[in-house]
Amino acid sequence: MLFSKLVNKAKKLLRKLTLVHRLGVLVLVFLGLVFILPALTQQPVTLNLLMTAPDAQPWQQGLVKDFQEKNPGIRINIVEGPNATNLLEDLYSSSFLLGDSPYDLVNMDVIWTPKFAAAGWLLDLTNKVTPKELAAFSPKDVEGGTYEGKLYRMPIRSDAAMLYYRKDLLDAAGYKPPETFQQLMEISQALQKDDKIDWGYVWQGRQYEGLVAMFIEVMQGYGGFWVNPQNLEVGLDKPETLNAIAFLKNTIKEGVSPPGVTTYQEEETRRFFQSGKSAFLRSWPYVWPLANQPDSAIKGKIGITTMVHAPGEQSGACLGGWGLGIAKSSRHPEEAWKAIQYFTSEEAQKQFILSAGYVPSRRDLFKDPEIVAKYGHYPKLLEVVDSAVLRPPIAQYSQASDILQRYLSAALTNRMTPERAMKAAADETRRLLNAGKA
Repeated sequence: MLFSKLVNKAKKLLRKLTLVHRLGVLVLVFLGLVFILPALTQQPVTLNLLMTAPDAQPWQQGLVKDFQEKNPGIRINIVEGPNATNLLEDLYSSSFLLGDSPYDLVNMDVIWTPKFAAAGWLLDLTNKVTPKELAAFSPKDVEGGTYEGKLYRMPIRSDAAMLYYRKDLLDAAGYKPPETFQQLMEISQALQKDDKIDWGYVWQGRQYEGLVAMFIEVMQGYGGFWVNPQNLEVGLDKPETLNAIAFLKNTIKEGVSPPGVTTYQEEETRRFFQSGKSAFLRSWPYVWPLANQPDSAIKGKIGITTMVHAPGEQSGACLGGWGLGIAKSSRHPEEAWKAIQYFTSEEAQKQFILSAGYVPSRRDLFKDPEIVAKYGHYPKLLEVVDSAVLRPPIAQYSQASDILQRYLSAALTNRMTPERAMKAAADETRRLLNAGKA
């Protein structure tokens, strides 16, 4: 009805105009239809992003909601995947291998970057961000997003394992947090002898990726290494690696760690520690808020520190964390980069941390007064992140990890001697890397 009235008025106006004026008006109307109407009717660009189901809700309620309000022309469609990160990796890999992947943004665990980049599935982001901008992030998190000198992943949240300890028990007995493997053993045994605790130290010993993450910290603490990404040298059969295995086996032999520790994953060890059964725990930052819940047996009784090491060596914290890349097959790379810029911005990260409790990838946020007021352990957590060690950034990482898991588990459970197990692991890893070179 309104449209008809407007048309009639336009007709009357045109009758009053000269021919030249009429032509001018018609040209203006035509130009408006060509340029203005598509802009008014254009649909928002939709970016697809796959992530684990537990992460989807806080993302939708926080980061995505805020981004879409500031960018009405871009929508973020979060596809909820399985909880297990290895299954999520399989979904991403399958979609890229089959071609025409539906995903624009790629949410990556730090260990996926080399594989995805080497396969040609990601856009090179190197020229999209300046060195000054990257300097605001944790150097290890940035390193975890690079492959062969190029940047493929912007870090959005960090993660690094640490040593949790019963601060109340150590303070009462006059102990400082341990710095060496020997101190960890001695404090554990003293607390056990005084019946202050059932067990000293729990760690993840089951055959899975968590075993590898735990073990590279012990290797680092003894001065060892797994694979040198610069020259692909393998260090699994070196004395430092055997010393690392000897320490872990000794925790069980001496009764500091429970016999079942070789079957534990993160949650088994977290519940063990949180129930008050052990003095020390090697685990990730997610444990802190859970261990300090009102119904926790150790609420307000714990502290964190960097992992222990041998005298003269450095501690290592296995780097975890997630970051965002852009699929090379995306039809909307510029919009995807705009989303990454916002999600990794200081403003967005701060709100996300305050609402969801994740670990920031920007260094300044570890000491932000508002964040520290809520998470008082974050300044200490920055020390842990700064001591982070990366799992080797090699394209064949998944296969190399599987090799180490199998033989390390065999050594820890006495199915093979450590020497024989690590020689076999080293030989298989060298064959794998040599095949990749060929």
